[in-house]
Amino acid sequence: MDIKIIAERIREIRKDTKLTQTEFGNKLFVSQDTISLWESGKSLPTTENIIAIAETFDVSADYILGLKDF
Repeated sequence: MDIKIIAERIREIRKDTKLTQTEFGNKLFVSQDTISLWESGKSLPTTENIIAIAETFDVSADYILGLKDF
């Protein structure tokens, strides 16, 4: 698992939806600080968080984890 890819994918999903870190976090019930840590690669989202991102933003967990490019 490549932390850098996960961080980039989360940032990309957030920016594609034109949300601030705070707005993105609110949709996932986590803080802006948590989003910042994920996007910087200093922390990884839990399995539950990855599922929430996938379901909320209509992307696959495989995409978030860097296993697929779409």
